[in-house]
Amino acid sequence: MAAPPPYPGTTDQKGGPPPPNPAYPQQPGPGYPQGGYPPGPGPQQGGYPAGPGQYQGAYPSGPYPNQGQYPSPGPTQTVIVTQPTVAAFQYRETPVHTQCPHCQAEVVTATSYETGTLAWVACILLCVFGCDAGCCLIPFCCDACQDVIHTCPNCKQIIYRWNRM
Repeated sequence: MAAPPPYPGTTDQKGGPPPPNPAYPQQPGPGYPQGGYPPGPGPQQGGYPAGPGQYQGAYPSGPYPNQGQYPSPGPTQTVIVTQPTVAAFQYRETPVHTQCPHCQAEVVTATSYETGTLAWVACILLCVFGCDAGCCLIPFCCDACQDVIHTCPNCKQIIYRWNRM
């Protein structure tokens, strides 16, 4: 399939109109010369000057060292970086499957609750706001305000203590 005829007003890279394509004879229109192009330098796109030596591309033309040449790549090397895998356990309120550091057994931790800093702070705040008749003792009965102790069911040693505050 042959290329379509050039549009009127287009220019090639040297600044002049492209040569006519013999496969598509051009008919002159009203006000156009024999080549089918309008008289004059042609339309300018974007309001930029289109004359020779004026900013036609992204870079001004000129002699630059190593223009069009790239340094030859050296031998390719593949670097493989390995990192040790560390299981990130989140010791929170639920039991966790882990290895006991004391007896080296694979266990699911047993959880229990102890009074911690959050229970005492909540008790003091309730007393300050007028709940000193006994309602201030509620944080000591609520598991959501106490610290969680994870112990090994095999050797009964403490593996982790999760402080809420």
